[in-house]
Amino acid sequence: MKRLFTLLFILTAAFKLSAHASDLDSLKQKLQVTSDSLKGPIYTQIAAQYLGYDTVSTRRMKYYFQTEALNYTMLALHYYSTYNDTLGQRTSFNALAKVYRSQRKFIQAKWFILQSNTISRQRKDTLNIITSLVELAAIKSDIKDYKLSMKDLNDALNLSLKTHDPKKESVVQVGYAELYRKMNDFDKAAAAIKRHEFLDDSLNQVTVDSIAKVATADSIKIKKKDSVLAKKKVYTSNLKRRPMLRYARHITSMSFSQSPLLFSSL
Repeated sequence: MKRLFTLLFILTAAFKLSAHASDLDSLKQKLQVTSDSLKGPIYTQIAAQYLGYDTVSTRRMKYYFQTEALNYTMLALHYYSTYNDTLGQRTSFNALAKVYRSQRKFIQAKWFILQSNTISRQRKDTLNIITSLVELAAIKSDIKDYKLSMKDLNDALNLSLKTHDPKKESVVQVGYAELYRKMNDFDKAAAAIKRHEFLDDSLNQVTVDSIAKVATADSIKIKKKDSVLAKKKVYTSNLKRRPMLRYARHITSMSFSQSPLLFSSL
């Protein structure tokens, strides 16, 4: 049984690598026939394929994926900077911060996530301000700068509460839990996780309720539609029957009008 599971794992991994290689080949071929002014998004897509380095088992292959992710993200960033595409720049900054944090190059990681945060603030994009603050807090906690990490999380929490966004608050609570664990404050970590789970459960219930409302509304619409169709069928059927009824009445009236003659002939 153990051998079977091992074999299945190897086959699954091989299939994923094959699909990954196929996607990369397709994107790289597309890159060859695309003009320079349109290559940025393709560079980003290729980089995204390599950003899945966490699924790679060997250290050497993981390092290769990280290197390629950095290379293609830098190419994309150059394109986005040339055309002043701030959304593309922000996507690139987030990707670079992720890779550098994984490589424990925290100075670079912090710099790039700060650039992402700056763009989000310039665009007044609250959701992405919160996301970048949570990531910035995580990087600072990695280097044991717990005080500043807590400040970033507090800022993120205030923004999530101000915008009434429980989904983002849930993410912030996970950030608190990770920080408190590193600070060995396990009671507060547990409280943060409990709050996170409560928010997630509430969001899931809202989703279930929304689906139920949509299903009920659809059911009512279907019933109304069926009722209209049924009435239409009855009306159509009656229209078809009316000429036949008139004809039958006409025949009947003729037969009665002729009956005295028949009796008299007898």
